[in-house]
Amino acid sequence: MPLRANRQVRESPQSLIRRFSQKIKKSGILLEARKKQFKEREKSSQLKKKSALRREKKRREYEKLKKMGKI
Repeated sequence: MPLRANRQVRESPQSLIRRFSQKIKKSGILLEARKKQFKEREKSSQLKKKSALRREKKRREYEKLKKMGKI
């Protein structure tokens, strides 16, 4: 549903734009549009597993170096 802001009697264009932009902010349309614009795709299960294994390997390597006193 589109928002409308009709010009009132003796209202300047700047105040009309200001009133319209406030309506948009309060309605949440702008926030929803930004969420859709920057939404990231969900990772595939294979990619999730691969990254989890990589993190686990790095953690083990870090712990090993810590025990050896190199960190």
